[in-house]
Amino acid sequence: MKITAELSLYPLESEDTMACIREFIHDLQRQPGLELVTNQMSTQLRGDIRDVQNAVNTCMRKVMGSGEPVVLVAKFLNMDLPIAAVPALTS
Repeated sequence: MKITAELSLYPLESEDTMACIREFIHDLQRQPGLELVTNQMSTQLRGDIRDVQNAVNTCMRKVMGSGEPVVLVAKFLNMDLPIAAVPALTS
């Protein structure tokens, strides 16, 4: 099954918030089997459910094990959305 996920990471007390977020995104980019799109608000992933779950779990374990308090907001959709394309807003 192909799924789509959206992730937003919020470091709470980091000295360098952007470095923490960039490292998290780079870790996601190194995970196999994913299509990934990042913008100013979030990162979207799509792929097989196992690949997406493994990538999120691996990267979440690393960032949450760093000792810095972080919030990771995740949304999962059981559809294979075309994340690289702008959605049509007209019916």
